[in-house]
Amino acid sequence: MDKTTRFYELFKPKNYDIFLDIDRKKKIFHGKTTVTGEANAQTIALHQKDLAITEVLIDNKPTFFELDEALDALILHTELGQHVIEVTYSAKLTDTMMGIYPSYYELDGETKQLIGTQFETDAARQAFVCVDEPAAKATFSLSLKFDEHPGETILSNMPETSCVAGVHHFETTKKMSTYLVAFAFGELNAKTTKTSSGVTIGAFSTKAHAPKELDFALDVAKRSIEFFEAYYETPYPLPHSFQLALPDFSAGAMENWGLVTYREALLLVDPDNTTLPVKQRVALVIAHELAHQWFGDLVTMQWWDDLWLNESFANMMMYVAIDALFPEWHIWETFQISETPLALERDATAGVQPVHVEVSDPAEIDSLFDGAIVYAKGSRLLVMVRALIGDEALRVGLKNYFAKFQYANATGADLWDALEEASGRPIGQIMRPWLDQAGYPVVSAKLTDGALRLEQQQFFNDKTHSSKKLWQIPLKSNYAALPALMSEKTLVVADAKQDPNMPSPFLLNLKNEAHYIVKYDETLRHELLEHVDQLDAITAFQLLQDNFLLAKGQQLDYDALLELLPSFKTRKAFIVNDVLYEIFFSLKRFVDPDAKALRNFGAALCAPHLKRLGLTKKVGEPTDDTLLRPLILQTAVFAKDHQTVEALHELFKQNTDAWQKLAADIRAVVLKNEVVNFGTPELLTTLLKEYQTATDGSYKTDLQRALVAFTTEEELSRLIQNFKNAELIKPQDLRMWFAGVLANPVGKELAWTWFKTEWPWLEETVGGDMEFASYLTVIGRTFASDKDLSEFTAFFAPMAERPDLAREIKMDQNAIKARISLINTQKDKVSKFLQQYV
Repeated sequence: MDKTTRFYELFKPKNYDIFLDIDRKKKIFHGKTTVTGEANAQTIALHQKDLAITEVLIDNKPTFFELDEALDALILHTELGQHVIEVTYSAKLTDTMMGIYPSYYELDGETKQLIGTQFETDAARQAFVCVDEPAAKATFSLSLKFDEHPGETILSNMPETSCVAGVHHFETTKKMSTYLVAFAFGELNAKTTKTSSGVTIGAFSTKAHAPKELDFALDVAKRSIEFFEAYYETPYPLPHSFQLALPDFSAGAMENWGLVTYREALLLVDPDNTTLPVKQRVALVIAHELAHQWFGDLVTMQWWDDLWLNESFANMMMYVAIDALFPEWHIWETFQISETPLALERDATAGVQPVHVEVSDPAEIDSLFDGAIVYAKGSRLLVMVRALIGDEALRVGLKNYFAKFQYANATGADLWDALEEASGRPIGQIMRPWLDQAGYPVVSAKLTDGALRLEQQQFFNDKTHSSKKLWQIPLKSNYAALPALMSEKTLVVADAKQDPNMPSPFLLNLKNEAHYIVKYDETLRHELLEHVDQLDAITAFQLLQDNFLLAKGQQLDYDALLELLPSFKTRKAFIVNDVLYEIFFSLKRFVDPDAKALRNFGAALCAPHLKRLGLTKKVGEPTDDTLLRPLILQTAVFAKDHQTVEALHELFKQNTDAWQKLAADIRAVVLKNEVVNFGTPELLTTLLKEYQTATDGSYKTDLQRALVAFTTEEELSRLIQNFKNAELIKPQDLRMWFAGVLANPVGKELAWTWFKTEWPWLEETVGGDMEFASYLTVIGRTFASDKDLSEFTAFFAPMAERPDLAREIKMDQNAIKARISLINTQKDKVSKFLQQYV
């Protein structure tokens, strides 16, 4: 038996009867798992990890067993056919936020804990003996006992049926995968309601939070379940859908069937003082996890190589749902400024994984959870599918897909078959290259001798790479002479210049729904800029974004990119300004961030809005203005606009000891301004104490972003000394802190030295987290010099072949190389452009 063997081929479980007795004080539990199933071989294996197994019975008879720790395997020998396997064991609660683990929080000066679970991808085996593979679906009968105190609540996937002698028994689940089993217990706030179809919806948190913080989540969860039932025409199949906020949680949220778990900041909302982006993010995360109740839970991928069937669809459907629930939010604009750039940036790096990845070694599984690819790119590709076949065909296809594969497993081919039948289009043939190939195309559009010539080639952020890959590209142009799909490398429309139907400006990828970028030649680009004031917000955003990527890929000089910005500086749409100021702040890589010319350029860009918006929100102002204000103030602070700096300082002083009550929209800017321009060691101490005692997730984030902006090595060293202090910085938040100090020029070397020194501790503390490799991603997007590259390569050389890190190490090396080349090639052009602002 080797590491590629699927245990499900040997033994097919049908039902698990799981009893767990958990002692929180001793941090141990005792368990007995009884598995009913069918042996298809005389030697079978069940997964277990770190379980101290004391006895195994097969059909009530004691049996010899072996453990293979390398395979996480309990190996048994038996006859073919149906068997009942009973395993008795004990194990420790973990402190890794995987398996069964305690979450810690403070209430009235006392440290309390809430027990929860996290089993994706393969941590169920740390709680009970099982076949821990997605295809091994079974039913689960769970019974739990724990050192219970009065007033505590216990939750699981299904409703509790009885409590006898302190043992809580739960209704048997539907047929599902092991990684979706979940339970939790502790002292909880609770709010419940019911959907129109009778499903009980619940929202839960620790009592460190006010019950009113659950209201928004409860409303979004209820309406999301109702929306998905109607959209899919497929009922939610469980009696309840509970949403639980855990104080310690490694991922953002987890779609456990019937008991969804979240980071507190992604479920709880202060109804009295919060920002629209926070509400949008919480709503999107809830809708994402509830989309999973069908995509991933009811129908599950056959194996982890089709992870996109879960995550890409949930990521798209959260926008579909929230657009229906909150149409005034224009949530697809949020998609454009979040998912789209994330996907395009990462997918342009040599060595990136495709959306669909063949994987056999279980050690590689966690590396598949690349947020920019499986989530962002995958959802962008499915938006493209939706645009190709239409919403109605998508809904019919999904309804049929769920009906055929409910309580079972499916592959990507199964989904394409369902959508092809519903739409009558060969969608699988069109989409397979998009999923199976890494990267995406840039389409060059040129007018040559009166002919319009389009050419596709793979786009890289490093001009030293090239490929011969081709895609079937949905052109989505405004010129009727072009076909809907471009399948070949080159496409020519003769005499297009003389065609009266040739539009001006000529546009490709309307609505920015297809996963490619456009490079217009000088003639077409000039026509676009002549009509810049007539471009809708998404097209204007897209023009800036595509040119930004072309500049970073050295297919456009940076000064040519910068010349675009003044043409857009008076646009009021937040989506346009979001990318405009991202381009502006990218200039800190090329010139001294404190250079007067750079500050003056920033001041010139933000001046029209700064005067118009002011510091405070106006009654009835457009949403775009509310979203734009903090971005403009941030730029004004960077530009050292004296009036803005002093006004924000006054706000800080007026709210001493009550900074949480500052208007949430500008609170982060007020705090950071104070740190950067008026920071003292005493302020650092005060803000750290404030961070430690704060319970509101968005406020804690504002404080963290301010704290990592301190400007002396002494102060940043004090922060770093607290990185291992879990009472101040929870392990779930450590990556955010590390990234913030690393991105601070004063703290970069300090953070990098800490990282190298504490690598063994990091692996031990958060190494089991499916997002562990993103620590490397943080470094890869920050490092920008030959010295950085040399040190990165030297440190990670011994790990270059590790299945969980190999791809990330290579990608980050390529990203750093590309950045070094870009800076060396373009810094003189950037400096020359900025001279006009001296």
